[in-house]
Amino acid sequence: MTLWEAVAVLLAGFAGGALNTAVGSGTLVTFPVLLATGLPPVTATVSNALGLIPGSLSGAYAYRRELAGQRRLLLPLCASAAAGGLVGAGLLMVLPPGVFATVVPVLVGLALLLIAVQPLLTRALRGRLTRPGGGLPLRIGLGLASVYGGYFSAGQGILYVALSGALLDASLQRINALKNVLVAQVNAVAAGFFLIAADIDWPAALLIAAGATAGAPFGARAAQRLRPVALRVLILTVGTAGLLHMTLS
Repeated sequence: MTLWEAVAVLLAGFAGGALNTAVGSGTLVTFPVLLATGLPPVTATVSNALGLIPGSLSGAYAYRRELAGQRRLLLPLCASAAAGGLVGAGLLMVLPPGVFATVVPVLVGLALLLIAVQPLLTRALRGRLTRPGGGLPLRIGLGLASVYGGYFSAGQGILYVALSGALLDASLQRINALKNVLVAQVNAVAAGFFLIAADIDWPAALLIAAGATAGAPFGARAAQRLRPVALRVLILTVGTAGLLHMTLS
């Protein structure tokens, strides 16, 4: 990795940490940059998942006020997320690399589509499936979303926000706080598996970690000030650029 590539990865980590905390799509920034440095797709995903853990923890801490009183809700949701994340990490190791290279652009495209339609989806489902604590539908939904998150984390936070927004009677800020904890949970479980079973590019992971840790508090502050529409447009723009890079390279 050259000096300029290292700087690019560090800045991508900062942007990824900020976006993960604010909305939940930081991998759409970090993953294409890691690929651009020459890392294979699976190694880039593994290194990215490990590197984003400190940023996820920093983001969860920045939302500590919104997390107050949500412990009883978090425990069963974290259990579902951890199980799904472990399954997803296992699939990443078991499936051939060619499958990953083929599936990733599709997953990124689906994540971007979900970001675009999230307000419509939330309005359509809110009140129809809402249960105290989200109920079994939310736990199952988060578990399935976490399988995706353990396999490839781009947009997993968006999935969590969409599901929780539809099935929980809570403010967006409190849902965002829950999302940050769940993302940290899934990344930690997946990374623990990867430490044993996968090849990690440690310089890339450490640069992502440093940038994400610094960027997460910035994202938390920005999320409370930036209008949702503006933030969604920013994510779609960055994510589309990343998708084009992956499909054309």
